[in-house]
Amino acid sequence: MLKFLLLCSLAAASTRAQIDEEEDVLVLKKSNFDAALQSHPNILVEFYAPWCGHCKALAPEYARAAGMLKSEGSEIRLGKVDATEETELAQEYGVRGYPTIKFFKGGDKESPKEYSAGRQADDIVSWLKKRTGPAVATLNEVTEAESLIADNEVAVIGFFKDASSEGAKAYQKAAEAVDDIPFAMTASDAVYSKFEVSKDGVVLFKKFDEGRNTFDGELTKEKLLAFVKANQLPLVIEFTEQTAPKIFGGDIKSHILMFLPKAASDFQDKMDQFKKAAEGFKGQILFIFIDSDVDDNQRILEFFGLKKEECPAIRLITLEDEMTKYKPESDAITAESITKFCTLFTEGKLKPHLMSQDIPDDWDKSPVKVLVGKNFEDVAFDSSKNVFVEFYAPWCGHCKQLAPIWDKLGEKYKDSADTIVAKMDSTANEIEAVKVHSFPTLKFFPAGDEHKSNYGALMHPAAVVAVYEALPRDPSLWMKAARAALLDVTRHEGIAV
Repeated sequence: MLKFLLLCSLAAASTRAQIDEEEDVLVLKKSNFDAALQSHPNILVEFYAPWCGHCKALAPEYARAAGMLKSEGSEIRLGKVDATEETELAQEYGVRGYPTIKFFKGGDKESPKEYSAGRQADDIVSWLKKRTGPAVATLNEVTEAESLIADNEVAVIGFFKDASSEGAKAYQKAAEAVDDIPFAMTASDAVYSKFEVSKDGVVLFKKFDEGRNTFDGELTKEKLLAFVKANQLPLVIEFTEQTAPKIFGGDIKSHILMFLPKAASDFQDKMDQFKKAAEGFKGQILFIFIDSDVDDNQRILEFFGLKKEECPAIRLITLEDEMTKYKPESDAITAESITKFCTLFTEGKLKPHLMSQDIPDDWDKSPVKVLVGKNFEDVAFDSSKNVFVEFYAPWCGHCKQLAPIWDKLGEKYKDSADTIVAKMDSTANEIEAVKVHSFPTLKFFPAGDEHKSNYGALMHPAAVVAVYEALPRDPSLWMKAARAALLDVTRHEGIAV
């Protein structure tokens, strides 16, 4: 028996030795992934691409987080997978963008938790400790409470003399539902006194705006979560690479954005007006400031159809289901005008704002027709025509590679009586019927009224010509054939011309 146990120990040690490390981060592959989960029950895994800018920006913070945990003797480890090499692993875990970060707890490889906090080392470590430790820490001393508040951007403390009370139980349940903020509880008279709390309750401490918020209401899980959601972010948060996960990963899906250069002479005045309006919509609408002079923000301006010289500007967007944009009637940036705009939105009285260029005089003169928002439906929804449309972005590398293929397709069918090949710049044009989330997106609108509201998408440009030529000429079979040809562009590298 002793010999058997020794052999098992040696085998386990050998398995661990096969996993290389780079800056304290485990280098994971298909061949060692299961062994890593067995050896390290709690492991955070980043699926990355070597060419990805966001992955490169994350790398030093990710490595620092790994080193922090390792130096503490923590059982939590960080690993990384090159998803462009380990395509089977990436496909198994539904990787569709980079970086994708998942947490495997207790060696469970079937249902990893999506990482949802910030991209700084402290954010990563805090999130992991919250996921693996108790949801609520116990504070017995004033110094413990002071350290908790000092060490975190936001921290929540429940003041309960009786940890078995209904209010304390509701607080515990709320804490278990929040990943990125530390929760603690105290019954200490000294802690009560230090923070001037005279009765049981909940206080959120933060390093911005008011500094602290005291919960006022019935102590239920739902109401406590709403309280935390409404107060955990600044009244106005600046969009940066670091804050993006908090903005997009939060529960508030309605965002109002102010595009304004920090260098503007009236910057502070406009920021004060924006912040004043934000006070009335806490927990409903997230108020976001975007520096329109920052190069990395130019794509965001483009997404909203804005140019630097058109700023300052206000836009509102909802991220529920499909993204919908709204534009105020007035260009004024005052607390009153912004409040009115947001009120109309919350009351459902605003119409979506759809961008469109003017129709070019020569839009139909080339083999590939040029569509804009104003003529899209007239062309694509013509029941007598089969219409292929490429939705592209001028800056997109894949779109540029697709261009000669699309031109060939247009040339082939330029004299067809029932087929149109077209393209639309989706950075400058929007239509309600089609939501474009990536470039290029290729959609097929078959002839016949019954098909126009039920069209398919061809996501891989390399197969466009072959797929189109293989489709049956019987219109009733177009959709079936097109759907059978659906391809996922993320599973392929490059585009064959």
